[in-house]
Amino acid sequence: QVQLVESGGGLVQAGGSLRLSCAASGRTVSRYAMGWFRQAPGKEREFVAGISWSGGNRGYADSVKGRFTISRDNGKNTVYLQMNSLRPEDTAVYYCAADESPYYRDYGYDYWGQGTKVTVAS
Repeated sequence: QVQLVESGGGLVQAGGSLRLSCAASGRTVSRYAMGWFRQAPGKEREFVAGISWSGGNRGYADSVKGRFTISRDNGKNTVYLQMNSLRPEDTAVYYCAADESPYYRDYGYDYWGQGTKVTVAS
């Protein structure tokens, strides 16, 4: 079993930056794809970014492309989401997820964290 714990959320002004972290425990996730999802109030959860087990392949939702960067440190069993140029519409609870498949996708992850809240003030 894999446990995922997100951190780094908070309140930021529009145009600002945050870096989210997701620490995995219970099992190494170095061979797993990892992803970030978000859920805004009243909306369904949506894919934000994904990264393959090696970090060689990454993908982003169109809404965050060019502003967000996903990365991972397999030695630390941790994945990150650097968020720049934040907008009020980025306000959501952000969830980290792990997929036993080595290549990321935008659905069907096996393990989920509890989420960290990001609020972007205008």
